[in-house]
Amino acid sequence: MKRTSSTTYSNISGLFAIVLMGFPVYWMVTTSFKPKGDILSTNPTIIPHSFSISNYVEAVTKEGFAKALLNSVIVVFFTVIISIIIALFASIAVARMKFKGKRIYVASILLVQMLPLSALLIPIYLLLSRLNLTDKLAGVILTYIAFVLPFVVWTLRGFLVNIPTELEEAALMDGCTKPQAYRRVLFPLMAPGLVATAIFAFIQAWNEFLLAYILLSSQDKATMPIWLAGFTNRFGTDWGPLMAASTLTAIPVVIFFSLIQDKIATGVTAGAVKG
Repeated sequence: MKRTSSTTYSNISGLFAIVLMGFPVYWMVTTSFKPKGDILSTNPTIIPHSFSISNYVEAVTKEGFAKALLNSVIVVFFTVIISIIIALFASIAVARMKFKGKRIYVASILLVQMLPLSALLIPIYLLLSRLNLTDKLAGVILTYIAFVLPFVVWTLRGFLVNIPTELEEAALMDGCTKPQAYRRVLFPLMAPGLVATAIFAFIQAWNEFLLAYILLSSQDKATMPIWLAGFTNRFGTDWGPLMAASTLTAIPVVIFFSLIQDKIATGVTAGAVKG
């Protein structure tokens, strides 16, 4: 009886959490299909009375959409790829090797994460200005990597610590070299950790607004979050196209997660099977 009650409470809590987190997304999507008259109505309805794609047409045809989408794809692609590659080898060094200052290095990773972003905006801008990297996507990419990398290294390190070293030693006993042991045994076992950190890096880079807003001044360099801010001006906010554009902006994140979510399950045991 107690177990049944506990299960019921857990299910209710889980359902409440889903509704709480999912309702803003539901409201964004449904609002994107509402006519402007319904959006500005003083009696809003949870279920739309009518649907229209005019907001999506207005959002897609708004100046700068294609360019902002391309800029975001470029920034996210290089941020994720470079940060994952660097973090992969850095986490192996921290988790598997012994060197002086290792504890200080690990502690510094956490310390960097504690620094508020707003306190670093001016130093970052001055540094990139001296390097002639302001108003350039390369400057934004380097800055994103600098902020994403500590967390990615920390996450992968924690994952590596839980992988038994005996698996690598067994591969070495079978005649593998160290790089081969990493490639055939360690890397497949790290797949879930790599997927999780890739998702984190992707979402951070795709949704980041403040750094891009400060570092990029040209309209043709704007990323999607900056482009979305263009729906708000001194006359107010154009909510319909904004919700439609926000829905379109969220789609790449959903697609990216859908493409790689199967790696989370298959990667756990892939490296433990000797081929």
